[in-house]
Amino acid sequence: MIDHRKLGRELELFCSDPLVGAGLPIWLPAGAAARHAIESYLYDLERRAGYQHVYSPPLGKSDLYRKSGHLDHFAEDMFPTMALSSDDEFVLRPSLCPHHALVYRARQRSWRELPVRVAELGGMYRAERSGVLGGLSRVRSISLNDSHNFCAPEHAVDEVAEVLNLMGRAHEALGVQIDSYRLSLRGQGGKYVDDPELWSRAEGVLRAALDAAGVSYVEVAGEAAFYGPKIDAQIVDSAGRESTLATVQVDFHLAERFDLSYVDKDGRRERPVVVHRSLVGSMERLFGHLIEVHNGAFPAWYAPVQVAVLPVGDDQVEAARVFADRCVDAGLRAEMDVEGSLGARIRAHRRVPYVAVIGAAEAAAGTVSVRLRDGSHQSVDQGEMVARMTR
Repeated sequence: MIDHRKLGRELELFCSDPLVGAGLPIWLPAGAAARHAIESYLYDLERRAGYQHVYSPPLGKSDLYRKSGHLDHFAEDMFPTMALSSDDEFVLRPSLCPHHALVYRARQRSWRELPVRVAELGGMYRAERSGVLGGLSRVRSISLNDSHNFCAPEHAVDEVAEVLNLMGRAHEALGVQIDSYRLSLRGQGGKYVDDPELWSRAEGVLRAALDAAGVSYVEVAGEAAFYGPKIDAQIVDSAGRESTLATVQVDFHLAERFDLSYVDKDGRRERPVVVHRSLVGSMERLFGHLIEVHNGAFPAWYAPVQVAVLPVGDDQVEAARVFADRCVDAGLRAEMDVEGSLGARIRAHRRVPYVAVIGAAEAAAGTVSVRLRDGSHQSVDQGEMVARMTR
């Protein structure tokens, strides 16, 4: 069984330190490089799908979370309030939705603008107990690929179906298989918003969207968010354990709590429906899964190092440096390694997509001997190799 915690340390993707605290991972350069590549992909995917990206602070006044309902329904999972004075109490946010509600209501909206899709890869914080923390899978500091889509009620089914489509595209690009979909409903004893009619409407939207997307699913009670039901995209790890990466939720409560509205065709103020969604979940849980799925050998487009340049001897160091710089100038993540024997260096970079060896013959001819992960290798012109890697 592959354990992302062990492999992540070996590959220097992330670390933890007791001076920072449990559940607060530190992303090392290699992990940060892979994460940045995925974040850039998600940003572009969302931008092309009509999302508008924002930045919002990772904390807010306690009044904000009282209005959103988090302090009433979610307080046990939140960090304690921080009192700066008798009038100023702040909370590390447990979710981004209250801030995105404020983005929407920053000005009056028209029906012509809808849907308004507010996206952010933002930090949020959960007061997880130490006993449940583990590697990147369960953390206290969460970097969430999040969005809140504000749409007219009659378009909610189409909006959720489109999210499911985008979710599938993102998972396919990352090399992640969605094992199943779960419709998560209310259960007994949970702290849920008490409005059965709106819950029923939200469940109807999600069922209709799943049917429209042609997705089979199971229903599970007790796994809903406190404000509404949700669709969970379930994955299975190398040990056969099931968990959730991506979610999409329908919320009829947030617009009411924050007095959100739009002006319809007849000039009347109407409430939008809020679709909460995360295409791939948090960067932490996502990478915990990706490390195990790919055994640390990530697809070339988000590998921490895409090309390792290895000179055979000292006489080829300068030629190797020139080629490595050429790769970097072309936008590739490249590094040169001169320490140890050539065989040891090749083995050390076995998870790198392209290993470019430059000996005397290659330096003279302007070529590289490229070795791939499957063990195959060929001599390629340097310019052609750079072009091939950047396609």
